[in-house]
Amino acid sequence: MKFFHLSDLHIGLKLFNRDLREDQEYILRQITDIAVREQTQAVVIAGDIYDKAVPSAEAVEVFDRFIAGLNSALPDTTVMLIAGNHDSGPRINCFRSVLSRQNVYMIGQPPKTEGEQMEKVVLEDGFGPVNFYLLPFVRPSMVKQLTGVDENGNNLSYNEALRRLIGREEVDVSQRNVIVSHQFYLPSGTDAEDVERMDSEMRTVGNIDQVSADILERFDYAALGHIHKPMKVGSEFFRYCGTPLACSVSEAGQQKGIIMVELGEKGDRKTTILPLEPLRQVRVIRGDLKEVLREGCGDYVTVILTDKVDLDVFDMQDKIRSAFPNLLEIRREALRRTDYARGHVAGEELDPFELCCAFLNETDDEEKELLRDVINTVQEVMPE
Repeated sequence: MKFFHLSDLHIGLKLFNRDLREDQEYILRQITDIAVREQTQAVVIAGDIYDKAVPSAEAVEVFDRFIAGLNSALPDTTVMLIAGNHDSGPRINCFRSVLSRQNVYMIGQPPKTEGEQMEKVVLEDGFGPVNFYLLPFVRPSMVKQLTGVDENGNNLSYNEALRRLIGREEVDVSQRNVIVSHQFYLPSGTDAEDVERMDSEMRTVGNIDQVSADILERFDYAALGHIHKPMKVGSEFFRYCGTPLACSVSEAGQQKGIIMVELGEKGDRKTTILPLEPLRQVRVIRGDLKEVLREGCGDYVTVILTDKVDLDVFDMQDKIRSAFPNLLEIRREALRRTDYARGHVAGEELDPFELCCAFLNETDDEEKELLRDVINTVQEVMPE
């Protein structure tokens, strides 16, 4: 069986207030074309379909056109999607039973009460069944009726809640099984701080949402979403595919792609990266004004000027904007040095913990721990 693993489409995203609709439509058409070329039997999208819980009408139209085009081009191909942390679970869940009759499974919410199980889609090939377990983004508070609470009556950790939730499923390990999930999984023994995160990702204070990847070991493949850079999680077959299109400057230069998974008989697994080529690249161009202007192009560009002498601000801006019609920002290295791999991107929300610490100025370790707990509690109860 051959299927595509995608995630984190973030339809409706704006990059420095630039509308990416044309770029997203271009990459989604490319995905459909590749699916037709490869004659894939299933397409899996592991969460964050939209960039916002309440997407714009235009974003919904882009997604609708993509699914309709995929279904028209490959009517026998099964499409499976789950909600991510950016999506509204109840909205994604709408028309679930109707869409499933068209081989489109959109799962917005995890099981929450006794008697409910994870949505399981079973596909067949010459080697028998392949079981796809579809698990949307989970907060411990969502599933506490199933997983319980700790000895103090508080919500479980993300790790324990997911361990109990997945542990409820009767997975036949003699068959081929795939889990589709949108969480922050880490290989056992890995420090969350050592994982490179992109500026476009939503992160919790203290990385309280981390989950040990050893709970995935009953599955032949884990199609994961949430991390925007392609990453393996302790196995060649537990993988984040990353975004199909750069969502921030920190993703400049990354080769985006689709993971094509091929399952033969039990134990026979293969993954292949099928590269995607964007309509416009996201680039960081660094140098003095003359050097920068020589690289004029239509890509989305952040310019870092290294000139040590003063420049005529208005003249400099006019020249750069003329050379780069899709300019994102101009920065002066001499005035402010920035780590673009980890720094803040203009137009995005600052980390609430850092904001509070800056406002309170001097805080000791105990106060910082209390502050983390308050912020995470607030984030936990915020509506989708």
